Amino acid sequence: MTEKTHQVIPRRSCLSGVEALSSRSEHAFPRHAHDQYGIGVITAGAQKSWSGAGTVESAAGDVIMVSPGEMHDGSPIGGAREWHMLYLEPRLLVRELADELSGSDVMFQPVVHDPSLAGEVMKLLGALEPATAACDDAEELLLACLARVVQRHRMSGPPLPRTSPAIARAVEWIEAEPDAATSLSALAASCDMSRFQLIRGFMRDMGTTPHAYRIQLRVRLARRYLAQGQSIAEAALLSGFADQSHLTRAFVRQLGITPARYQAAIV
Repeated sequence: MTEKTHQVIPRRSCLSGVEALSSRSEHAFPRHAHDQYGIGVITAGAQKSWSGAGTVESAAGDVIMVSPGEMHDGSPIGGAREWHMLYLEPRLLVRELADELSGSDVMFQPVVHDPSLAGEVMKLLGALEPATAACDDAEELLLACLARVVQRHRMSGPPLPRTSPAIARAVEWIEAEPDAATSLSALAASCDMSRFQLIRGFMRDMGTTPHAYRIQLRVRLARRYLAQGQSIAEAALLSGFADQSHLTRAFVRQLGITPARYQAAIV
């Protein structure tokens, strides 16, 4: 059996709060979310994704975007696809575009065909390399990209609501202590639901199971610990994983890269 293509290359960034990745992969990513905004460009191939706007498809030349907390996945269409991503801390939008945001939550459209924006994103990716002279221009390029996205490619209306108050309580419980070992029975009881009702409702509203949602929150928590310089073993224990190997498996499945490679690129 031919091994599937999967290459993820983390890139160093000269801007605080900005991470960059380049990928070429046939890997199908499970449903998950990020703490950051993501803006990237598909440069080869195509993919299908589940997003806050429903199922979408993107192809070479398209700009793909994701908002903090937005559940999404990604599967290749017809072979490996190649994409380049920027991940931005939400504070960058709040700090730089406060007048445009007017204090409201911002959700980006998951896929847009905007050749000018695609060119700006690719130019910014090149300018982020610390060794390049263009790094002096990176902040200006970042602001130009953000302004274009916020002005032209915001989702109309507020973020999609969670339809069930009971499931919202379950989500709040999990998000409050993602590192806790809360059983399914205890979680269901806290929401006045049976375990079956909880699983069914969670799948309907969140697109995944409570356990899978907790694991992805732990991965996001571990990512923050790694960025702060904690060892992989320390990050695993602090974020609720049984051990380093458990974290590594979950980290690769969700982000497509090992914790070690991720940490080496950003610390």
